[in-house]
Amino acid sequence: MNTANFPWLTTIILLPIAASLLIPIIPDKEGKTVRWYSLIVGLIDFALIVYAFYTGYDFSNPDLQLVESYPWVPQLDLNWSVGADGLSMPLIILTGFITTLAILAAWPVTFKPKLFYFLILAMYGGQIAVFAVQDMLLFFLVWELELVPIYFLLSIWGGKRRQYAATKFILYTAGGSLFILLSALTMGFYGDTVTFDMRSLALKDFALNFQLAVYAGFLIAYAVKLPIIPLHTWLPDAHGEATAPVHMLLAGILLKMGGYALIRMNAQMLPDAHALFAPVLVVLGVVNIIYAALTSFAQRNLKRKIAYSSISHMGFVMIGIASFTDLGLSGAVLQMVSHGLIGASLFFLVGATYDRTHTLMLDEMGGVAKRMPKIFAMFTTCSMASLALPGMSGFVAELMVFVGFATSDAYSSTFKVIVVFLMAVGVILTPIYLLSMLREIFYGEENKELVSHQALIDAEPREVFIIACLLIPIIGIGFYPKLLTQMYDATTVQLTARLRDSVPTLAQQKEETLKVSLSAPQIAD
Repeated sequence: MNTANFPWLTTIILLPIAASLLIPIIPDKEGKTVRWYSLIVGLIDFALIVYAFYTGYDFSNPDLQLVESYPWVPQLDLNWSVGADGLSMPLIILTGFITTLAILAAWPVTFKPKLFYFLILAMYGGQIAVFAVQDMLLFFLVWELELVPIYFLLSIWGGKRRQYAATKFILYTAGGSLFILLSALTMGFYGDTVTFDMRSLALKDFALNFQLAVYAGFLIAYAVKLPIIPLHTWLPDAHGEATAPVHMLLAGILLKMGGYALIRMNAQMLPDAHALFAPVLVVLGVVNIIYAALTSFAQRNLKRKIAYSSISHMGFVMIGIASFTDLGLSGAVLQMVSHGLIGASLFFLVGATYDRTHTLMLDEMGGVAKRMPKIFAMFTTCSMASLALPGMSGFVAELMVFVGFATSDAYSSTFKVIVVFLMAVGVILTPIYLLSMLREIFYGEENKELVSHQALIDAEPREVFIIACLLIPIIGIGFYPKLLTQMYDATTVQLTARLRDSVPTLAQQKEETLKVSLSAPQIAD
């Protein structure tokens, strides 16, 4: 096979979608055949992802690779255009990895299994497409595609308030999507040529005021998905009602779509506006870190506590994107991948704990460590990863953002000291609420009604295998970050150089101010 000319990304995107269309004709009432079929499809697609990047991707090349472009609707200049670079490649691999594990996590699903796995596989292809497409209109279409499966996965298999959570999710995310469409159309029709190709749009000479308006539109859309406070309230409700595999998709992949799009559209395509909006992103990132950490500390519902923890950790992504340093931006990408792994593991364990205790309220738990030592050990390890214990991926990612922002010359020293101090406060709050959570679940006095329940059994081999698969890259990246950073360093360095051209250093600002003050006639010219 000629790997250079084979349509890898198109195959990777369309395979799970096409496979999902075959599920209704599979003769299977109990869902046993369907779940094995879905798992095999997931494994094959993930294997294709790994093989495609192993054989056809050059880490030292910062530009798009595995590029494919086919005319789709020529009248609208809509093309099937896909490609991958250092920004998208790690997230495509993460999507394949997390989704395959989510299929395995869905093993106990017995209610409408055909529909459940149909939605999971359809979402599989749609999420990969979000990270691979290079046409703005096509990006909008695939962005919308993944909303429908999540809505049904929440509204059919969710908890008692599943309809409310699903409706809130679709209203927030669909409302944000309108800003993507409006901004994309505005950019496409700007100037003498009409194009929706992202590479061509990045080369257009947009006026600054135009960039600011479009940047604001994109920011609103991606603030919902990231999520950024105050557009975050759909996430705790969605997590509060979702099942374990849906949790894994929400925390492991969905939130990363917002961070990826913020880098791809806002920073890469609108660098001048990004230079002006960057301090706003930093402030919003700090608010995310502190507010969500404090809110998580006050939550008594286990799912909502972890959900607010996710919001807090995504604040580091925003600060890294706005740092204007190679290290900071690299840390932001690493934080997205790291949180995808850690968030998926924690929410899977929350689901496993709920299956045994039949409660999410911390006040009703306690003293179950002796009955479930394996779950206790796995929950503790994943919580240590979430609080950024050295040797785990979260520690490396947050440290890179810290140092990257602290060494940036795009901000004043006073501003940097304040931001770094507040980030440190957020880091201190994280172990407080996570360790207190572990204490309330596993230590203390036993709830006699809880521990006497027959379902209070330890982890089964399938659950141990899923957590082991997630912990291997978490620990591997923690000890040797280059495993991941080498995949995207060339791209982030190139992007940072372009961003720095749009924001003068403090020394340059002082020099320009001096020139203006000494040469007033030049202003008139």
